[in-house]
Formats: sequence, C-alpha cells, structure tokens
Amino acid sequence: MRTRDWVPPWPLDIRATVGLHRRGSGDPSFVYGRDGSVWRAVHTPDGPGTLTFRSDGTTISGRAWGPGAQWLLEQMPDFLGARDDPDALVPRDDVVRELVRRAEGLRIGRTDRVWAALVPAILEQKVVGAEAFRAWRYLVRRYGERAPGPVPDTMRVPPPQSEWARIPNWEWHRSGIEPVRMRTIRGATALDVERHHDRLTLLRGVGRWTEAETRIRAVGDPDVVNVGDYHIPKLVGLTLAGVSVDDDGMLELLEPYAGQRQRIIRMVERHGVRPERRGARMTVRDYREF
Repeated sequence: MRTRDWVPPWPLDIRATVGLHRRGSGDPSFVYGRDGSVWRAVHTPDGPGTLTFRSDGTTISGRAWGPGAQWLLEQMPDFLGARDDPDALVPRDDVVRELVRRAEGLRIGRTDRVWAALVPAILEQKVVGAEAFRAWRYLVRRYGERAPGPVPDTMRVPPPQSEWARIPNWEWHRSGIEPVRMRTIRGATALDVERHHDRLTLLRGVGRWTEAETRIRAVGDPDVVNVGDYHIPKLVGLTLAGVSVDDDGMLELLEPYAGQRQRIIRMVERHGVRPERRGARMTVRDYREF
C-alpha cells in the first residue's frame, strides 16, 4: 500500500466533482464507502490499481494498491480538479451567478485515462442509463481482474484496451449489447486513444456526443458540449431561458460562455430547473432476448 495526503487550496465537493465517473450504483470499478470514502479501480499506464481517498474537511488522504498505485496517487489531485480554473467562468446574468454560488466546490477533474472513459460512453449511446450500466457491470465483472487491495470481491479493474477486442460475440450478446455498439468498441481498439483523444470522431460510430462524454472525464475539457443528448438541451433551456430548447437552442444560449460551456452544463445538471415528468419513461431494451 502507498499513501498520500493532499490539501486542496480551495473548497472541494468531492461527490459533485467525481460522481460522473460512477456508472450506476452497481459499478464494479467505482464504489462509495459508508465512511465517505471513494474507491476507484482502473488500468493505469503502469498496470491495474485501486485508489481510495476521503476528506477530513481539510486534507484528502489517499491510499492505493497494485502496480498502478504510485501513478494513481500522483494523479489524484488532477482527478479532483487541481488543474481546473473555475474563475475562468465570468457570470453574465443572475441565473448563472446563482449557479456559480450553489456549485461552490464543484471542480472539473480529469482521469487521464481516455479508454476508460470511451468504452462506457459508447455503451451509453442512444440508450437509457439502466441498459448501459447493466452491460458495463456484466462485461467488467466477467473480463475485469479483481481490484488490488482490501476491496469487496465484486470490485474489478476494467480490462485494458487490447482485451476488449478479444471478448467473443456471445458475451456481448449476454451483456445486452447489440452488434453496432460492439463493433464500435472493437474498432476503437485500433487507435491509440490515449495519445489521440482529439481525434475520436475519426472512429466509426463515435460522434460528437460520445467524444464529449469521453473528454469531459478523461481530459477535463471545460468547454465541450454534449450535442445529441436527450436531456441536457432541455435542462439548459429551462434553466437559462425558462423554455425547453433543442441542440441549436442550447448552443445559442451557451455561446456567451464559450470556453466554459461544459462547466455551465455541469452546474445545470446539479442545480438547474427540472422539467415536469410526463408520460412513460423510455423503455429499457434487452437484446439478450433476441
């Protein structure tokens, strides 16, 4: 086990900052402890590793295990937003000013692991979260290795990039993933995504939405916009203008905040206006029955 203590020089809301990396409540690679700790298992440049950290209100105390332990501890401040600059966002109206006030402690962190963010983003393409999370759980539990350290038996390190291409067709089917997303992930294994995270849309099946979802997490891009998302344009429109809008309307509303548009979106997701629920929820499909 390796350890590190780090004192953030600014307010930090840990869950608001790292929560987007958790793929559902049953994510085998990301767990919240009852004591307020965060547990994360990931394949680093040095191999598999587990990182856990918690705050006493001032100091972040981190512990890590496995070949990737040192890398995870060195990267921990960036994961918690050390390279982020919230002051780059200058509110232009009272609505955004109130969002900034309520979101104090929210940082845009980065994992510096592009593949680890890309695969779940592809799984989440054009489906409800429950469907994507189910597939992620199955594939990581089936093909990930046990996370190093004193972790629950169910916690796993997701497979490295090269291993995803070797998953047989029938296992993708058992996970509930249809051939289109399977082929997209397999095709993506041919690109060194860690070096070329700015070229993801060159991959077949990877569009602007998938690129945005990946860059938000992997490189902490404060400006990328989730064009094509089912919910976000509505939330942005209702919060900033009081009306539901489409992608074009969202881009127009965010244009004055170019350079910080993702920060606005993150704040809106946590503290913005919620639309009234009407009608049935989207159906969770199950390709395992086909």
